[in-house]
Amino acid sequence: MALNRDRLLPLEPEARAVARRLFAAVETLPILSPHGHTDPLWYADNLPFPDPATLFVVPDHYIFRMLYSQGVPLENLGVPRVDGGPVETDPRAIWRLFAGHYDLFRATPSRLWFEHSLERVFGIEDRLSTANADALYDRIAERLSDDDMRPRALFERFGIEAISTTDSAIDDLAAHDRIRASGWTGRVLPAYRPDAVIDADRPDFAASLDRLFELTSQPRTYAGYLEAHRQRRQYFKARGATATDHGHPTARTAALAASEAATLFDRIAAGQADRSDTELFRAQMLTEMARMSRDDGLVMQIHPGSSRNHNADLFRRFGLDKGADIPTRTDYVGALKPLLDEVGNESALTIILFTLDETAYTRELAPLAGHYPALRLGPAWWFFDSPEGMRRFRETTTETAGFYNTVGFNDDTRAFLSIPARHDVARRVDCAFLARLVCDGRLDEDEAQEVAHDLAYRLAKDAYRL
Repeated sequence: MALNRDRLLPLEPEARAVARRLFAAVETLPILSPHGHTDPLWYADNLPFPDPATLFVVPDHYIFRMLYSQGVPLENLGVPRVDGGPVETDPRAIWRLFAGHYDLFRATPSRLWFEHSLERVFGIEDRLSTANADALYDRIAERLSDDDMRPRALFERFGIEAISTTDSAIDDLAAHDRIRASGWTGRVLPAYRPDAVIDADRPDFAASLDRLFELTSQPRTYAGYLEAHRQRRQYFKARGATATDHGHPTARTAALAASEAATLFDRIAAGQADRSDTELFRAQMLTEMARMSRDDGLVMQIHPGSSRNHNADLFRRFGLDKGADIPTRTDYVGALKPLLDEVGNESALTIILFTLDETAYTRELAPLAGHYPALRLGPAWWFFDSPEGMRRFRETTTETAGFYNTVGFNDDTRAFLSIPARHDVARRVDCAFLARLVCDGRLDEDEAQEVAHDLAYRLAKDAYRL
């Protein structure tokens, strides 16, 4: 299983030689992870990861959604149930089940990330199988007890310069406070995610809204609601936040008159809104969040286009983020028009657009980012966080938006050990793309070297104000 040193680089000898030189110059650059979902408690507590199954399988929806698609119940993988009902608790049994289905991951990015972690972190060059499952489990488990395998040590070993978590607007950020008070120099930043108090279709919306007003002591009016957001954003900024994040079903925005927005909010807060109201409120709040970002300097990320929790039975039994979120067709040109009319020409504002609808890259996203000063394109994300997805992203956006209306790469992961693996893949794919431009006579190699560095490091640092 030893990793091929030329993986993902071009097959053509001339282009491969150029790509090798480009990659050698960026391979060991520091990692910036400005958007992700690792648990801040890992860094605050700095406890050893308990076992291989808990590290690799149980928290990773890329892993268990594939197994579920082949009939493996989530209970058998130790995924917690909403009702606290019985699930598999023997990590070795979970690991064996994963090993017995490892063939399902052939040619997937999950396999690339997993095998990179096995080799680079644990020194394992054997492909996982039923035959060696126990032996590899024991080798990993033994290493996990060592101090150099604790989260902070791995953070430093991976060369992470800064990492951002994603945190609810009503989170007290206690873990972040503990990290800062500990004296450890690792830079772990919160990001303001207000979906819980914006999306009235969520089952926890009413309780979350109550908590927002409780935390900020604001009156239960639309003006008080907006001020509550401003207060919470400042609370996050004081703890190092540089960005917000918005995971809406669509990219729709609105610019209602203040009186209309206040009336809409009253219906939302009273629980008297219908689906058209909740969608309009989300649209209005994207515009309000953009206005606030213009004022307070937080970078705004919009992650639309996912039909979340599509499997109703799975959502009922296991809750959010269980691999059942499905991409949808997404409009940007019409949907973002009200927001862009307000703030699109603000060059001091940065709004980063992501998509799960690749058809929008050439038709909508690259032309929008190639024009509006406030807009940047986020990298290939989620279902397209893959060698092919990253290559298609460069092919469909560069001619219109160039490289410098994009923001480099972020890994968007919950799986801590996959962070260096994902950045390795992105750097290789970008170097392969640039090498072909050099060999096509469209870019000089010294320019390609500069672009490779920017894509791997500088663009993320600048865009996210790190």
